[in-house]
Amino acid sequence: MESALIIFALMLLMTFLGLGVYATVKVVQATKRGVDRTITQARRTVEDTALRAKSFGQVGVPGALAQLRLDLRTSMRATEQALRDGVRVDASLHESIALFERLSAHGRELDDELKGLEQDPDRGRIAERLPDLRERTAKIKEAADSLRWAARDRAQRFAQDDLSTLSAQIEVESDALRDWAREPVDDLAAAAAAWDAAQANGSAAGPGSASANASGQPSAAGPARGGDQPQALNPAAPAPQYPWQKARRPESTT
Repeated sequence: MESALIIFALMLLMTFLGLGVYATVKVVQATKRGVDRTITQARRTVEDTALRAKSFGQVGVPGALAQLRLDLRTSMRATEQALRDGVRVDASLHESIALFERLSAHGRELDDELKGLEQDPDRGRIAERLPDLRERTAKIKEAADSLRWAARDRAQRFAQDDLSTLSAQIEVESDALRDWAREPVDDLAAAAAAWDAAQANGSAAGPGSASANASGQPSAAGPARGGDQPQALNPAAPAPQYPWQKARRPESTT
């Protein structure tokens, strides 16, 4: 029994140690990736700043090469960022990213070539190649810009469609809320109008009947005919009793 407990405790200890080592490795790898990313971004920033300074401060072949590299790198970096951000919400951009990866291979090759030509002392030969270098740079830049703006237009179109659908739904809901708020008021107004009309009709019929009886003229029902008994022998039904009225006293039989 004791040996089984010792073995179980050792297994737990080894499990905890393995989890600790795994977590430590993951943390170290994440930290290393973060450091590498920071170093890469810092190197890019420094290099772009140097290229911008060369393009403005130097003339001739060195300035032209620096400007080509700066335009190429700026376009490729902006397109990559736009595609990486867009694929998070639109999975159809995976194919565009695959095309951009192929384009990036040509862009890196041209950038390395331009970087090597910056150190070449033969300025005359480089000047002869500048038209071809400008054409290649323009093609890659145009393709990257096309992908970037297509991705942005697609995202904007989806956002507009979603906004239009949402606006239509909100308009329908707003109309429903307004109808619901107005319905009880309309019912109360209709009931009040019906009540006023009933009261007006009752008050108009009452005085006319009273004046006809006072002048001695027969009522609309007319006198009893044929075998009908006189009205005195057929008294009217007793008036209805209401709970708030006092009970009538019985008439004396003496």
